[in-house]
Amino acid sequence: MAQDPGGWFRRDGEDWLLSLYLQPGARKTEVAGLHDGALKLRLAAPPVEGRANAALIGWLADWFGVPKNRVRIEGGELSRHKRVRVTGSGRSPGELLG
Repeated sequence: MAQDPGGWFRRDGEDWLLSLYLQPGARKTEVAGLHDGALKLRLAAPPVEGRANAALIGWLADWFGVPKNRVRIEGGELSRHKRVRVTGSGRSPGELLG
């Protein structure tokens, strides 16, 4: 299983497993570096009625070049710390920091 040196992503067969830390309600959606062993993302969506989660799924689907149904929040649905699975993308999450 491929894993990054920072520990925030790893390969699981065809999938990428990501450890994310979100800051909803930001001015724009962007990568903000690493935070406590997770990739920190600022989201331009408020944390109400699932809007931040929907924005996260849409942004990750676009970045990885996969349909939204291939991005799934597996843990932390109501938390800033999330575990996300992305299926079917050959693009490495490590490129998000590059």
